[in-house]
Amino acid sequence: MSLHLELGAAIDTDFGDDLESPVEQKQDAMIIRLKNGVTLEVRYAAANAYSLRWVYGDAASGIDTAPLHQGLATFPNHLHDAAGHIVADPITRADTAPADNLSRLIRALLDDPMLGIPTLS
Repeated sequence: MSLHLELGAAIDTDFGDDLESPVEQKQDAMIIRLKNGVTLEVRYAAANAYSLRWVYGDAASGIDTAPLHQGLATFPNHLHDAAGHIVADPITRADTAPADNLSRLIRALLDDPMLGIPTLS
């Protein structure tokens, strides 16, 4: 997908000093490894249809736009936190450009890989 190629090139340029390695392009995803230990898997089916999943240590979290949680203020996008809760997405917006959403998420993960959310432990 050319969007992944464009996003990967922008991330390499904008966040090069914060990356453990260059962005990895996969068939339908890209993998971003940050120096702070976060591994982020990015999948864009369309500009407003995405899955952004990350792992930090044993904790896994993610943001996606699957239209399943209509009661959330940020519907359709929502956050699956490391404690297993599904909450309103504090980072991305489905009507925002993919590069802006991804940059905003990477900055937030560099500041706090857990986004201030406690884990199950």
